[in-house]
Amino acid sequence: MYDTKKFDDYLKKLFEEKEYPSLAICIRGPEGIIFEKGYGYCDMEKSRPANVNTIYGIASMSKSMTTLACAILETEGKLSFSDPVIKYFPQFSIPGTPKESVTLRHLAMHTAGIPPIPPLEWSIAMNTSERSTETSRKLRESAPNKMSTIEDIIDYIANSGAYEPLGAPGECMSYSNDAYAMLSYVVDQAAGMPLEEFLKERIFKPLGMTRSVLDLDGKEAIALANGNIADLFDLDDNENLYTDQIWSILPPYRGCACVKSTAIDITKYYQMLSQNGKFEGKQIIDSKAVEILIGREFPETRYPFYCFGLNKRLKNGKVICEHSGGLHGVSTYGGLIMGGYSMTALCNQGDVTTEPFIWACYNLILGLPLDASHAFAIPSGKKFSMPKAVVGTYISREAVPSYCIVTTDEDGNLFANYYDENLVLYYCEETLFSARTVDDPDVQRTTMRFLIRNGKAWGVRCYTRVFQKINE
Repeated sequence: MYDTKKFDDYLKKLFEEKEYPSLAICIRGPEGIIFEKGYGYCDMEKSRPANVNTIYGIASMSKSMTTLACAILETEGKLSFSDPVIKYFPQFSIPGTPKESVTLRHLAMHTAGIPPIPPLEWSIAMNTSERSTETSRKLRESAPNKMSTIEDIIDYIANSGAYEPLGAPGECMSYSNDAYAMLSYVVDQAAGMPLEEFLKERIFKPLGMTRSVLDLDGKEAIALANGNIADLFDLDDNENLYTDQIWSILPPYRGCACVKSTAIDITKYYQMLSQNGKFEGKQIIDSKAVEILIGREFPETRYPFYCFGLNKRLKNGKVICEHSGGLHGVSTYGGLIMGGYSMTALCNQGDVTTEPFIWACYNLILGLPLDASHAFAIPSGKKFSMPKAVVGTYISREAVPSYCIVTTDEDGNLFANYYDENLVLYYCEETLFSARTVDDPDVQRTTMRFLIRNGKAWGVRCYTRVFQKINE
């Protein structure tokens, strides 16, 4: 039914073009494993070939596991996504926002009103002492404390005065690792056990995910791996590739980014979700919990919509739910197609994209050309009617402050300097643009959706993060 030889040849060529150290791919369907293969090597010496049982970090793909834990607890009457955050953290507040109006639902959907702020990057820099880069040194200099407890994060959100909220809860989506840090500790309280133990007993063990663990420093993952674990590759300050086994340690962000797993195990997890909680004929998770996670409450359109830890969208009439992940030495992507299909692509180099690989997996199942795009921002060939309304400088404070500087020329064409990269903005629809590199207009760097009020943009959502406009 599937031409896996052609698929393998396509992935092999793509992998060679990308020059990544290693990649593990797995696809499951109702009939079982459709494709599984590792490409490249886990180490710089090329002595350990990668395979689908190699343990990788999965970074932010961890998030849906945390919200699934919350959904399970909701079906058991132990919490509700409608609970106010102050039920679990009485000291929590967002400046200018009634403290009882922020709920767990807002945290799970990144709509609490928290913009990109630096505590996660501070936490990594302050707690991963072995790592020394220019960025980490700058972060250590600016950090007010070690950001090693959830109380440190909540205090910063409530009392730092260092950011402007994005609006009322539910008004604006902006990806927030801090929100998922809080959800990790909500699970602890509602379940009466640590999130780590809950995931192990309620999700990993029942699914047979024997090579999956939530741990902070990688020690448990290394013990599980029995030698089959990917080294972490990244670029140093001089853009040279290096490798280490120094996992990012970010103590309060446990369920946000700290699961380590394999391509085989992750596809078990996603296939279970794609079958409403069933795996290999057994009901692993209550179907009501899966419905809470990604169900009918959330729209089905070609635009990605963030549910509870997964983006949901339509392609060729099929519902796809997915998430990517990235940290030092980690670039991952995984997803599911409702009806029994799951796929994942795990890579051990930081700050690269595995998107083309996972798109090829979707395309194999959907019967599309393997190189078919899943981009939702499609240039229209038209010009935006209010270019001057979006011109300005926008800031993200997620780490060392980053900027998106938007300019226009006399013909109304729009340009952006984004993370010091020069981009051309191609108008798509509404206030949505595809931001593409100047040298290669076929390469999309990000999407930009401008948030306009009273004739002027106050922010721009660069893919999922809102950069706020600086008043000039």
